Formats: sequence, C-alpha cells, structure tokens
Amino acid sequence: MLWSMTDGATPATPPTAAPEERFPHVNPLVYRFVVDVTFLPVLLTGMHIDVHGREHVPPPGTPLVVAANHQSALDPFLIARALPPGRYLQFMAKRELFVPVIGDIIRAGGSFPVDRESNDVGAIRTSLRILKAGGTVGIFPQGTRGGQELHGGAALIAARGRAPILPAGISHDGKRWVVRFGEPLPARGGIKANTEELGRRLQVLAQPVGRHL
Repeated sequence: MLWSMTDGATPATPPTAAPEERFPHVNPLVYRFVVDVTFLPVLLTGMHIDVHGREHVPPPGTPLVVAANHQSALDPFLIARALPPGRYLQFMAKRELFVPVIGDIIRAGGSFPVDRESNDVGAIRTSLRILKAGGTVGIFPQGTRGGQELHGGAALIAARGRAPILPAGISHDGKRWVVRFGEPLPARGGIKANTEELGRRLQVLAQPVGRHL
C-alpha cells in the first residue's frame, strides 16, 4: 500500500514518476528535406561545395561534438551536408528562430534552442542527452556570426559528455564553399586549454585549400 496505516492518518500522496526529459529526436525525412532545400541557393548561384577531411569523422553511433567557425546563415546546413551518411547534426540554434512553423521544422530536424544571452543550462542538458544517445551536437564557439572570441561551451559539453570535438572550418572561395574537418580533439584536458587548441585548429581549417574532392 502507498499510504500510511497509522490510525486516523490520511492516505499519503503516492509518489509520482519524474517527468520524462525532453529529447530532440531527428526525423530523417525532415532532416534531409531541410538540408536539400537550404542547398538550393548554392546550386542556383552556380556554386558548389568541396569537402576535405571526412576521414577524420568518427563512425555514426558514437557521441561527437562538431565545433565550427561561423560566418554565414548557411553554415549549419553546409556542415550537415558535408558529414558522412548516418551522422545527424543537431545544432544549438538561437531561440529567436523557434517561431511557429519554422520552429517546428527546426525541431523536427533535431536542433534545439539556446539562449545566447545567458548560460543556458537547459541547452547544455539537452546536448548531454544527445551525446549519451550517441548523437552529434553542433556548436558555433564564436556564438554569433563573425565573433572574434571563442567561448568554452563546446569544450565543456564535450568533457561532460565524454565526446571528442571535431573541428570544422568553413570558407568561401570564389564559386565554392569549402568545409574542412580536422582531427578530433579527445575528451580530456582542461576546458580553457581545449578551447584555445580548438581556436588554433579552426583558424587553420577556415582557410580554403585545394580545388575539388
């Protein structure tokens, strides 16, 4: 029995189960639709995408943090397109994007809101749940497009989620976009040191290289 048997006592309130934590699942059809549609501006302007370093991407089903430089609204979709099949990139997206219809599509694609003006504990917890399930979390350490200072969120989440950080450099060179993946940073070491090392790698990776795959 879930209540007290003491004479005259009123039944105790049965314990309630803790509410299930929200987890941003990916709808593969919506994910692929969004990636394809957002690539249309690239194709319609006569551009293409060159991808380098796919061999550095760990196999699907393992936790991974992808950290990239940020210069364009297309950046999340270019990285998603550049990743090997089986990796569904779930980005922290600014909460202002989560308005009716557009927000529903973003959520169906697996991304989730973050408050860039504060230390968003909820977004961090969501990231860790994705990593625990062997997913892929995408973060722009600069915070905003063209930001000059790297924040430590990527290194913090990677450390807590025991996931390597895959640095991804994005650059625009003539008629092509270039995405370069570097060697993953292991999930060990201090947050400050890892953030500094990530910054050095992104600075190199963000420079165009080669002409085609």
